Amino acid sequence: MLKLGVGQMEPKINDHKGNLTKLSSILKSAAEEQVDVLVLPELMNSGYVFESKEEAQALAESIPEGPFSKKLKTWSEAGRLVVAGLCEDGPDGLHNSAALFGGGKHLDTYRKIHLFGEEKLWFIAGKKEPAVVNFKGSRFGVIVCFDWAFPELSRVLALQGVQIILHPANLILPSLYCVKAMVTRSIENHVFTATASRIGVERGVKFLGNSQVTDPRGHILLSMNETETGVSWVEIEPAYADDKALTPMNDVMKDRVPELYRRITETED
Repeated sequence: MLKLGVGQMEPKINDHKGNLTKLSSILKSAAEEQVDVLVLPELMNSGYVFESKEEAQALAESIPEGPFSKKLKTWSEAGRLVVAGLCEDGPDGLHNSAALFGGGKHLDTYRKIHLFGEEKLWFIAGKKEPAVVNFKGSRFGVIVCFDWAFPELSRVLALQGVQIILHPANLILPSLYCVKAMVTRSIENHVFTATASRIGVERGVKFLGNSQVTDPRGHILLSMNETETGVSWVEIEPAYADDKALTPMNDVMKDRVPELYRRITETED
């Protein structure tokens, strides 16, 4: 069994010290609760509603050399896995990224492919599909926030054997589209998902919280509200995601007919 946790917090724009303090508090709570795998929100080092590219640049950090990265790496040294959304100062420019640290090592950085709204003004979209990270016998994949709206990405991870999709996010859309969609991502791929969101109002934009964990049958195993901060966790058995049977006669992977899905990957000339 594995303790899978989500950390919900309220980062602030231009409050580097305060955001580091909030991260420390989350990590301390997760350690006390003996969480094995922790997911933290998107852009948790910088805040989200930038006024200019220069502001985003000033709030970004290099991965894994930056101060938030170092704190995450240190926390992971006790044999834990953590993924956090970071404003990354990459070698080719700014990225909305998710950094994974496990066992005291930087395991991977996923750069968000599907940028949302004004993110397109500040960030370079990722060009590589997310990697599969093997940690302590379980298989993890990462998507970031608006990636939820593109089921192809979660399916690509599932086809590579991922059992748990880790999902840093900053949820703002009405009707909680994302949390509903992640239930579907779980059902159609028979995987666990863990979405970590943030709360608060930043420059007029309200963030909805509602961090959650879902299981391969679409059950919501835990859900936080719009105001909570801190860590919530649930105990799961990752191997449960290896069974892709929806009914005794149906398997969500074996029943695929890929030769009929080619339009999905066609691009316009």
